Amino acid sequence: MPINLADSPIFGALYGSDAMRAVFDDRAFCQRMLDVEAALARVQARLGIIPAEAAAAITAAADVAKLDTSEMAASLDNVGYPVVGLVAGLSRAAGEHGRWTHWGATTQDIMDSATALQLRDGLALVRADLVALARTLAGQMQTHRSTLMAGRTHLQHALPITFGLKLANWLAPLLAHVERLDQLAPRATAVQFGGAAGTLASLGDAGVAVMEGLGAELGLAIPAAPWHVGRDGLAEAVGFLGLLCGSLAKIATDVILLAQNEVAELTEPYVPGRGQSSTMPQKRNPIASEYILASARGVQALVPLMQGAMAHDHERATGPWQAEPLAIGQGFVLAHGALRHARTIAEGMVVDAARMRANLDLTGGLILAEAVMMGLAPVLGREAAHHAVKHACDRALAQGIDLAEALAQEPAVAARLDRAGIAALIDPAKYLGSTDAFIDRVFAMSQRVLFHA
Repeated sequence: MPINLADSPIFGALYGSDAMRAVFDDRAFCQRMLDVEAALARVQARLGIIPAEAAAAITAAADVAKLDTSEMAASLDNVGYPVVGLVAGLSRAAGEHGRWTHWGATTQDIMDSATALQLRDGLALVRADLVALARTLAGQMQTHRSTLMAGRTHLQHALPITFGLKLANWLAPLLAHVERLDQLAPRATAVQFGGAAGTLASLGDAGVAVMEGLGAELGLAIPAAPWHVGRDGLAEAVGFLGLLCGSLAKIATDVILLAQNEVAELTEPYVPGRGQSSTMPQKRNPIASEYILASARGVQALVPLMQGAMAHDHERATGPWQAEPLAIGQGFVLAHGALRHARTIAEGMVVDAARMRANLDLTGGLILAEAVMMGLAPVLGREAAHHAVKHACDRALAQGIDLAEALAQEPAVAARLDRAGIAALIDPAKYLGSTDAFIDRVFAMSQRVLFHA
């Protein structure tokens, strides 16, 4: 029975995806190690290091279904590493040719290259859902580019914005994450092959050729030198997941705040029974957003573990890299779960444009105080305009009147603006600054990153 809920057959759907768990589960890792062993044999056969028939036999035997995993588990418990038992089983399954298995390799070569294969597949799943999420948000951004709402700072009304601009602020970091993923992938998915101490001495002068051939055979990047003790690529991958989840958590936080009854501008898609309370039938809790936040905290807690595991001693570490499997698989599962929840929100969110406008008007025009001040500043001077508008705002709050009425009662304002002039200054649609330009810029970035990269 799983201890971590992300791996649970009952609770796991809330925290991850079966597709990502399939990349990182025990059998998948064992198969990936076998894939590395088989690829190594094929490369060495092509280079004339081992017989071609040995490579064929090893490749045919490199199927986790043909191995006794209980025997592997017993060996692991005794030895402390999984490769000894795996190689023993593979060699036995390959028959007389099994003696050529694992030629010139060391345990960490096999484990690290297998991990690189898992990261390659995991990053591909993340990228697919990240791109889908970003494309959906780009479409929503265009749909709502003119949907007026209150911009909020310190949880209070600040200036008018559009929901399209808010979506642009959600989208822009995700587009940067697509670029980050593409940039880091070669660093995080490099083949590992260095032999006992990173010299490949057992292969004579063929070491580099085997390393390059193995990388090509597995479809992994080829490093300049073995990275037994250089764990930055793995740490960067999990660090990226932490950054990605941070951006998803920002979206989730906004959704939760906008879904409050007192605000009610945006809700998660409604599915009968989803987010319901066991005692309050009226409740529609923002369940997807809540699990995004939970998963984000989980992933971000794993980042220091990976960075702490970078302190390797000499040419092979005494412990740090054994901590990495505690973080990598869980980080990918949780991050993918958060992405899937975010896609659910983006694809089906319910936007109440009328409520957004009603809330924008809630303060009787006070949200346009800066607009009035800037409109009067060329005539009165900035300081005098600020003083006059601040006085009008205080009057509006004290008397319970709207800003237009309070401004009309302000002598310095009334002397220069009639009612129509005041109304023009407090039209929120006319005080959006560069909103459209910013939306256009983010949309252009989305087209470049998502469709033309």
